[in-house]
Amino acid sequence: MQTYLLSQQFNTRSLAENSTVCPANATICNGTSCVLLGDNFNETLSVVLSTVLTIMLALVMFSMGCNVELQKFWAHIKRPWGIFVGFLCQFGIMPLTAFLLSLAFNVLPIQAVVVLIMGCCPGGTASNVIAYWVEGDMDLSISMTTCSTLFAMGMMPLCLFIYTKMWTDSNAIVLPYDSIGISLVALVIPVSFGMYVNHKWPTKAKLILKVGSIVGAVLIVLIAVVGGILYKGSWVITPKLWIIGTIFPAAGYTLGFLLARLAGLPWHRCRTVSLETGMQNTQLCSTIVQLSFTPEQLELMFTFPLIYSIFQLLFALLILFGYRVYRRHRVKTKTDVEKTEEKEDAKSMSSHAKINGGFVSNETK
Repeated sequence: MQTYLLSQQFNTRSLAENSTVCPANATICNGTSCVLLGDNFNETLSVVLSTVLTIMLALVMFSMGCNVELQKFWAHIKRPWGIFVGFLCQFGIMPLTAFLLSLAFNVLPIQAVVVLIMGCCPGGTASNVIAYWVEGDMDLSISMTTCSTLFAMGMMPLCLFIYTKMWTDSNAIVLPYDSIGISLVALVIPVSFGMYVNHKWPTKAKLILKVGSIVGAVLIVLIAVVGGILYKGSWVITPKLWIIGTIFPAAGYTLGFLLARLAGLPWHRCRTVSLETGMQNTQLCSTIVQLSFTPEQLELMFTFPLIYSIFQLLFALLILFGYRVYRRHRVKTKTDVEKTEEKEDAKSMSSHAKINGGFVSNETK
């Protein structure tokens, strides 16, 4: 009887000690790593912020549409070489890169699956904002984002079926077609209104574009910060996923640019394809992961979409910074060359005038 009472006291004390480490409502506890049930306040806050961010994103895409000309946009649709190159990058390079990274780092099967889901997602709308700031082809950027989201309806199941066979049954992955459809509608409708405004009132469209591009840049950072604050659960995951989350977007940007250049696209379109390839729809990936896996499985990999989102943004900002430095240096160099040529022309005209007794012919003027 005494032994039983000691055992009960020990269990009670252990539970009390664990309660200081993990909250009482934790569904999984492993040391300091816990997965929590969402509370009502957090769910309400998440819904409110999601609604606000969706409205802001729609306004940003409306402003991006103000930089799209219907004739050029339609030209990309009729001669879709750029879109085809982007398609190969989006649903060829990215899933294959995800597969190779998962093999190279020998991650757990469930972790390999989430990396592959990220690789199979369509392009994100943030790429349109960054493409504007690096002076890319906005018509191509928006047409690529629209087409990749549309093609994702069929290409995501196909790619996941091909690449996840060695790790899991592809039927176990739930694809939220309604979310993909909502993303497509949220993209197409605001952009269409923006294109109409650009056609009818081009002067006002330029003003809307300037404001929207600034708001869009702020919104991209805000989404990353809000995601980090609201994401419930453990950040203590394997370092391998951190490394993959760093390498993956960088590989997407680099390989997308190289393939576009090999395909003969001009430089501004190469920058566009690069951004469209590396910037994935991480919100869609998070939705698929949450719908497809149990809390026990989520503990191993559910922060990977946010890790990818952070590093894809950091690398995009590095690309933007590098391009701005290059452009400023090129413009400065070009200006110096023009001034030098003008000085040389003036000297030659002056010497020519002296030789001809101060007469300058019309050919030298």
